[in-house]
Amino acid sequence: MAKNDSSSRILMVVAQNDFRDEEFFEPKKIFESKDAKISVASLTTDTAKGMLGGTVKPDVRIADAKADDYDAIVIAGGMGSKKYLWENKKLHNLIDDGKKKEKVIAAICISPVVLAKTGILKDKKCTVFNDPQSINEIKKYGGIYENKDVVVDGDIITARDPKSAKKIWKRSGKSS
Repeated sequence: MAKNDSSSRILMVVAQNDFRDEEFFEPKKIFESKDAKISVASLTTDTAKGMLGGTVKPDVRIADAKADDYDAIVIAGGMGSKKYLWENKKLHNLIDDGKKKEKVIAAICISPVVLAKTGILKDKKCTVFNDPQSINEIKKYGGIYENKDVVVDGDIITARDPKSAKKIWKRSGKSS
């Protein structure tokens, strides 16, 4: 996502339980194919479990992650996002700090709601999983909802669903 792909440092955030596997593993595979350095964050460094059975061992707790250490922050979706990430103040602070420092911020499926709750989607075009609760949350916090696979507004990238997850890199406008 940075101009020089080989120097990109990307923090991928997953819910401790019930993250959406393909919304984590598909972008991760693409980022790694571009020689990006990937770190994974969750509530703890205990193994995180996906909705479809995939697992990942986080490198860092969300509470300990620093925006300065990364060029981009990407939040995977899944049912666990609502439970573990939507109201996570440590994650909100990380996103706020990343936005202030002009990092690329991306979220997939229902995780754009995390961005909305931080306030960074106010007056920004975005997408989210097509369910009434998620769409209402986006609008409640001032996001301009668009019913599209991927929406890029400045350094903020949102993707609607698992099928859209792999399009994040291509649509960022930051890749070479």
